[in-house]
Formats: sequence, C-alpha cells, structure tokens
Amino acid sequence: MSGKRQQKRQKSSWALTFLFIMLFLATAYVLYSRLEQAGPLPEGEGLEVHFIDVGQADAALVICDGHYMLIDGGNAEDSDLVYAYLERHGAKRLDYMVVSHAHEDHIGGLSGALNYAAVDVALCPVTEYSSKVFWDMVRYLGEQGKTLTVPEPGDKFTLGSAQVEILGPVREYDETNDTSIVLRIDYGRTSFLFTGDMETGPERDLIEAGANLKATVLKAGHHGSDTSSSYQFLREVMPQDVVIPVGEGNSYGHPSDEVLSRYRDLGAEVYRTDMQGHVIARSDGNTVTFTTEKEADTATNPTGNPTLQIYIGNSGTKKFHLPDCASAKNIQAGKRVEFYARLQAVLEGYEPCGRCKP
Repeated sequence: MSGKRQQKRQKSSWALTFLFIMLFLATAYVLYSRLEQAGPLPEGEGLEVHFIDVGQADAALVICDGHYMLIDGGNAEDSDLVYAYLERHGAKRLDYMVVSHAHEDHIGGLSGALNYAAVDVALCPVTEYSSKVFWDMVRYLGEQGKTLTVPEPGDKFTLGSAQVEILGPVREYDETNDTSIVLRIDYGRTSFLFTGDMETGPERDLIEAGANLKATVLKAGHHGSDTSSSYQFLREVMPQDVVIPVGEGNSYGHPSDEVLSRYRDLGAEVYRTDMQGHVIARSDGNTVTFTTEKEADTATNPTGNPTLQIYIGNSGTKKFHLPDCASAKNIQAGKRVEFYARLQAVLEGYEPCGRCKP
C-alpha cells in the first residue's frame, strides 16, 4: 500500500514539475515575443523631452539626434522664456512646431520661438481662430514663408531616430480643447503620449477608433483637470510616468485630487512643473529616466505613491469600501472581494461607497 502511495506522490511531483516548466517556457515566450515586436533599440544619441515650466500653460521641447520639435509654447508672457530655452539648447531650427490647439496658454509664447528658430513644418488642428495671439503666430510663420498644416490621424514622420504618429482628433469638435492634436512619439521600446487639453468625450472616441494609446510617459491632459484622463482612457495608456504641466496656486484647482488618485491607482510616478520646475525625460530606447529643475517637497506633494491601500468590495451590491467602513465589516465571506488598487475596483464595475468615499 505504501509503495502505491509513493508512486502517486512521485507522479504528482513530476506533474507539478512539468507544469512549472511549461509555465516558465510560456512566460519566456511571451516576453521574447514582446521584445521582438518592440523591435531593436535605436542607434541614435537618445531622446529627450523637456517639459518646460511655463506655469498654467503647456510647452515641451523634444530633442533627438540633433533634431528638434516644439509642442506648444505657453502664454504670451512666456515668449522670452521659450526663446531663451531654445537658445540654451541650440534649437535654431525646428523640424516641427506642433500647436496642440488654438488657446492662448498653448500658443501665446510661440512668438518667442518663431523669433529665434526657423520652422520647417507647423502643425495645427485649425488654420483660422479669432484671437490676436493666433494671428500673431500666423504672421510670424508667414514671415518665414510658412503656413499652418492640419494633420490627419495616421500621419507619420521621423524626428531623428524617433517615430512620431498623429492619433487624433478622430473627428471634428465644437469645443476648442477637444480639437487638440494627439500624438505619440516612439523611441525604441519607449513612448510618449501628448493629448493637449483633450477631454473625456474625444478620449473615448480615440479608443473606439482603435488608436494605439499605449505609452511609457503621458503628458497629463488639460493640466490634470478632471475633465480629462478618464479611467477608461488611462486603462488604454497604462503609463509608467505622468507629467503635469501646471501653475502653482492656479485658480482652477489643477491638478484635480480625483485625477491624482487615478494616477496613483495606476502606480504611475507623477511629476509636476508647479513643484519641480522644468521636467526632463531621457530615453535610451529601453528605459526613461527623469531629472527635474528642483526637488518637490515630499511633505506637501500629494502625487507620490502612497502605501498600499486595500479596498473591500461586495460582489452582491457591486460597491467597494475602505476596510474600516461599517458596510465593509458586514459583508458576508462569500461576497467579500479585496482590491489592491482603486482602479481595479472601478474597472470591474464596482461603485464607491457613498458613506466612506473610498
């Protein structure tokens, strides 16, 4: 009898060993396939994305292999800063100048850029807009013999060894923020996603259109407003890092606490120009590293990743709670579900408890 038991144990042991080997091989195959799909690392000098601190506005300088792209230029009062920043980094010629949309906090400072640098191609979602700063920009472009070009989803171009693709907008919108150009920069196995001030409706349209939104780094939409960065959208992007261009003590309440919570739920590292000044991301094609003009005060910075927070769900009511909520303590064992991220609960169809407000 004992011999039969020993044989059964040996068979079970061999079965478990075989199972572990198969799981290991399957995992290795998936990882290898992903690396193959990502392609070889670029042979260039690396990619830099400078998120320029222009207060409650947007401006980013992208540098790759001696080629330059400027995405937005801040407010009109930022013209001198933008001029000086381009000068400091030798950006005398811009391969591309991207105007995400026509609002002043994105185009006002481009006059400084156009007074310093020659522009090869200027992209904008519109060619006309009723504001002085817009027509000033058009005039400065005209002095260089250039006009605005409206890109289309699917348009692609290179910046050195980086690849840039226009993803949106995927249709026409009445609201200026929603007309924002959406673009992704791919460099090796890393990527950066810019969405201007696009809000949740057009974000949903991008998803439904099948846009590839996966990105290593996300430039937060609309300065971290809760009108952008929906859970559904963030689930598609799944960024490792988020950069929020935002002004210190701004009157809009940006970034929204709700949006900061969404980023934390993703486990993303968050950088803020109001606390850290200029934020510079560098990619070697495999990983992205960050340097900032100044250190954020971790005692007051609410964007750092907190200690692990567990949420308790009730599969019967489809509500989730904080662990110390009275409702959580009364959940039957068979209906009790634990979530280790708020986003996980939301994506599985659970709603936050109105009492404990998790």
